[in-house]
Amino acid sequence: MGEKYPINLWVNEERYEKLKNAGLADMCKEKLAGLKVIQVFADDAQKDQILKLYPMAKFDSSTTKSIELLPREVKDRIFDLVVEKKSIDVIDDFLKSH
Repeated sequence: MGEKYPINLWVNEERYEKLKNAGLADMCKEKLAGLKVIQVFADDAQKDQILKLYPMAKFDSSTTKSIELLPREVKDRIFDLVVEKKSIDVIDDFLKSH
């Protein structure tokens, strides 16, 4: 299996409650000053497809190897899929909806 690239979704209290209800709260990681993040991963092909769909997005190849600068509505949709599917494996579903 190839490399996986994270998309960081910030988690506020409201989102944390949704994740708790979906049984995914333990997947949150602590980041800056107590802020939480949940990571969804894309493989090489998915990463390329996302960057093509959203030209304003960037891939941080030097440090975090993450997909950054996605529009808020995109991240919101990915988060909603995580809660709906009760899984962080949602990028295929997200891409199929485009």
